[in-house]
Amino acid sequence: MATLQEIGQRAQEASRKLQILGAAEKDRGLLTAAERLLRGQEEILAANEKDMEKARAAGMSQGLLDRLRLTPERIEGMADGLRQVAALEDPVGEVLSMKKRPNGLMIGQKRVPLGVIGIIYEARPNVTADAFGLCFKSGNAAILKGGSDALCSNQAIVACIQKGLAEAGLPGEAVQMISSTDRAATQAFMRLDQYVDVLIPRGGAGLIRTVVEQSTIPVIETGTGNCHIFVDESADLDMALEILFNAKTQRIGVCNACESLVVHAKIAEQFLPRMKERLDEKQVEIRGDEASCRIVPSFTPATEEDWGKEYLDYILSCKIVGSLDEAIDHINRYHTKHSDSIVTRDYANAQRFLDEIDAAAVYVNASTRFTDGSEFGFGAEIGISTQKLHARGPMGLKELTTTKYIIYGNGQVRP
Repeated sequence: MATLQEIGQRAQEASRKLQILGAAEKDRGLLTAAERLLRGQEEILAANEKDMEKARAAGMSQGLLDRLRLTPERIEGMADGLRQVAALEDPVGEVLSMKKRPNGLMIGQKRVPLGVIGIIYEARPNVTADAFGLCFKSGNAAILKGGSDALCSNQAIVACIQKGLAEAGLPGEAVQMISSTDRAATQAFMRLDQYVDVLIPRGGAGLIRTVVEQSTIPVIETGTGNCHIFVDESADLDMALEILFNAKTQRIGVCNACESLVVHAKIAEQFLPRMKERLDEKQVEIRGDEASCRIVPSFTPATEEDWGKEYLDYILSCKIVGSLDEAIDHINRYHTKHSDSIVTRDYANAQRFLDEIDAAAVYVNASTRFTDGSEFGFGAEIGISTQKLHARGPMGLKELTTTKYIIYGNGQVRP
C-alpha cells in the first residue's frame, strides 16, 4: 500500500501533466473510463455487495443503505455522468479579460486548474466516479478518501477508471484512493498541504465539521441538507402535494431531500389531512408542532431538535406559521443554507422568498430534489457548497478552477 507521501507526490506529478492536456485528450480519457466502468460492472457489483453485507450486519439505517447501494442502473448513471462531463465545454484556458495599460502592458486573466484536489466523503460510491470526472475534465488530479463502509466498492470503481485511463494512454495517477481505514490516515491526509491544493468534504455534519476544524489545506465546505418547503396561503394545494411527495420520498438518503415542512395557518386545515394521506403511501412519520397536532392528532409531537434535523429517513417535521415573515424567519433560523422552496401563486411572496431566504438554491413551485449538478446541466457535481466564498451551490467544472494573471510586454520596466 502506497504511503500518503507517495500518493501526494504521484498526484502532484500527474497534475502537471493534466494541466497541459487538450480537451480532446481529456474527453477521450473520460469516455474510455466510462466504458471501462460498464465492462467492470460485475466486479463493481460484487464488491458493493460485500459492503452492503457489512453495513446490514452493522445495523446501518435505511437511508444510508440507499446511499451505499449500487445497481446496474446506478453504474450506468455513473458512466453516463462521465459522458456528460466529456460533452461539456472545457473551462481551462478561457481568457476572462485582457486590457491594455497606458505603458503598453497587456494584462489579462486566464482560467487554470486548481492542481491537486483531495476529497473526503462517506458512503456514496457514485461520488467516486463523479469526483474523478469533474477533476479530470478541469485538469486536476484527485486523491479520494471514501468512507470505510464503501471501501470495496470504491476500490473497484477506481481500479476500473485507472484501467480506462491506461487504455487511453493517460496517467492513471490522475485519480488515486487512500485505502487505509485508520482514522490517523484521514487526519494525516488533512495535513498534506505540501501536495494537496484544496480539500472538499462530502458527508454528514460531523465529517464536515472535523475537516473544517482540523485541515491545514484550504477547504470548500459542502453542507448537510435540512431543506424546507413552505406552502403559502395562496398555494395550489394539488401542486404542493406533488412537490412535497417528490421532495420527501423520491430518494430519502440525499442532501436535497425535504426534511422540514412549513405551512401557512390559513390553509393548514385543508392541506395537512391530505398531506398525511399522501405521505402514508410511503409510511412517512410526521413530527408536528402543537397546532398541526391539533389538526391531525396522529402526528408525533415535535421537539426543538426536529426543526434543525437532517433525517435521511421517512420522517418529516411540520410547522404552522401565521405569515410569510414568520416562515422566512423559521427557515433562516433552522435550515442548513442548502435548498428551500415556496409553493405559491403570489408573485410578490415568491420574490420575497427568493430575496430573503439565505440558501445556496431557492425555488418557487418546484421540488428541492433538483439541486444537483446533473439537473443544473453540469454533467455531475463535486458537491453542493453551502458556504459563500469561491463557490456556492452545486459545484461543476468552473468551480474546480482558479485564475492567474497573464501579462504580455515588449520590454517594459517599472520606473
